[in-house]
Amino acid sequence: MHFLWKTYFYSFNVLFIFYRAKELRALFGSLLQKSDHSSCGQSKKNDKLRLNEVNEPLKWRESFEKLLSSQNGLCLFRAFLVSEFSEENIAFYLACEDYRTSKPSKLASKAKKIYEEFICSDAPREVNLDHATKEITMENMQRPSPSCFNLAQAKIYTLMEKDCYPRFLKSSMYLDMTRRTG
Repeated sequence: MHFLWKTYFYSFNVLFIFYRAKELRALFGSLLQKSDHSSCGQSKKNDKLRLNEVNEPLKWRESFEKLLSSQNGLCLFRAFLVSEFSEENIAFYLACEDYRTSKPSKLASKAKKIYEEFICSDAPREVNLDHATKEITMENMQRPSPSCFNLAQAKIYTLMEKDCYPRFLKSSMYLDMTRRTG
């Protein structure tokens, strides 16, 4: 029975991710054609590509850091990762960024949530970390501090920078954005 439930849950997750990727592609398709849609379903605060941002997608090619520091770039990169079924990497990275700036009283509960969602062996969105990194992270969680996930986050950052980022730069999603805005 447990096996059937896991199979059903996995199938449901795959369908959810597939439709989420489709939804994000549709959102970015309209973002490229119209400038009055909010990016990534965020608030309408800075939802238009302003004139000084027209060449912004070209700057994302300069470095992975520049891509992540741009709200539009991060949003498009996340949509790309969803389409490749590897969104857990950027979700983990962002969860660690949020964790680092949390109040000390919230660190233990947030650390447990991050560990259960991304690191433990049966995590629903498990990221690809070696055993030693998982062990060090578990030890760090015994005394939660803002740097608790630094090693794990650095490993995932490097994975995205060396593996996902080059593929993103060659993707039709990114190339279409540069053609239409550059």
